[in-house]
Amino acid sequence: MSKQIHTPTLSRIDDHSATSTTFVIEPLHTGYGMTLGNSLRRVLLSSISGAAITAFKIEGATHEFTTVKGVKEDVVDIMLNLKSIRFRVYSQEPQTLRIVKKGKGTVTAKDIQVNADVEIVNPTQVIATIDDDKATFTMDLVIETGRGYRSIDESATKKASDMIALDAIFSPVLRVRYKVENTRVGQATDLDKLLLTVDTDASITPRDAFEEASAILVNQYTALAGQTRVEAPAPLIDSATKAADEGDEAPALMTPIEDLNLSARTTNALINNEIHTLKDLFSLGDAELRDLKGFGSKALDEVKEKMAELEL
Repeated sequence: MSKQIHTPTLSRIDDHSATSTTFVIEPLHTGYGMTLGNSLRRVLLSSISGAAITAFKIEGATHEFTTVKGVKEDVVDIMLNLKSIRFRVYSQEPQTLRIVKKGKGTVTAKDIQVNADVEIVNPTQVIATIDDDKATFTMDLVIETGRGYRSIDESATKKASDMIALDAIFSPVLRVRYKVENTRVGQATDLDKLLLTVDTDASITPRDAFEEASAILVNQYTALAGQTRVEAPAPLIDSATKAADEGDEAPALMTPIEDLNLSARTTNALINNEIHTLKDLFSLGDAELRDLKGFGSKALDEVKEKMAELEL
């Protein structure tokens, strides 16, 4: 095991849909796949900011255990429907919105009269069904921003007495799964690769949620570290990694000759001539390689085939 704890990289991001993304993080120090995966999962599920309805009032209903004249659903069913509405709120202040719908038909989230600070993510979400042509459905909603979960008891103390409090799930992250696999970089064969899949409710992208969770963890650990700092070595780079938009000092060029899986004869010939990395190899032309001690035309052909295989 290496004595150094190398800094990982976000090697790949796979977007499965607008609301589901897998993040591939590697290489990680031995055992850090589980450590990082579990930490990110807990923060993603509990601490990402979102918005939810925290209280409502229906004209003609004084409490949740009642019915509304001209409406098919009772208040409890309406409460459950309200919990499924997702918002983007661009203000830290609570927002009070209204629904007024007349006549027979379905009341959906699209019927909410929004303002400039509120956007409805799923406007087709059903709220109630009016089954009387002469009925008018009037409802006031309070939308707040927050993190995690807030119970009715916590909400009730902040609402007017004529409002019915609603327990709120603010988190926009629906599910987080992670898997740890083995990975190899150079001579290090005991490293971890973390695959983290994040699903959201569309009020935030998985990438934004992932970055927010990472920033939260950074802030927490930085506060605990005090003035202590650990020097982070350069990230390990796989020999197959291509260097894009980089100069001669690109990390891929520092790959050891031993990691190219050349024949023992060719590898020994290169090392005996003080050629230890891809950078050393690329600094020589065909004629110079042929002139190397113990290095002939067959070895040169082998090297060229390997370079073509690695697309270098």
